[in-house]
Amino acid sequence: MSCNPVLITIKSCINRISEAENHLTSVASVTLEIGEVSDIVPDYITDCWNWAVKKTNYLKDAELRIERIEAVTYCENCGKTYPTVQYAKICPYCKSDHTYLLSGNEYNIREIEAC
Repeated sequence: MSCNPVLITIKSCINRISEAENHLTSVASVTLEIGEVSDIVPDYITDCWNWAVKKTNYLKDAELRIERIEAVTYCENCGKTYPTVQYAKICPYCKSDHTYLLSGNEYNIREIEAC
């Protein structure tokens, strides 16, 4: 299994923490925020995580927490927001297609709890 770019980013952050904190010995948890319509599949990240913790000593007891970021779309015509997954590109209020995604396509490393 190859390493997912999200896990590479997490590992890079942990390495920077380790250097700043005089060689951290373990990570207790990592919390990710994943957008509802991002190209990141939570089950795939979990599978990659389970593989990575077996290969990395300081992750062996670490917990992965995934929080979803709701996809929200903004309508330029009426100025309202609505849930993207439920209504897609067409505004449910005014039926306009002059809309854009406000949130839900991103991912963030919210927290790394190091020991």
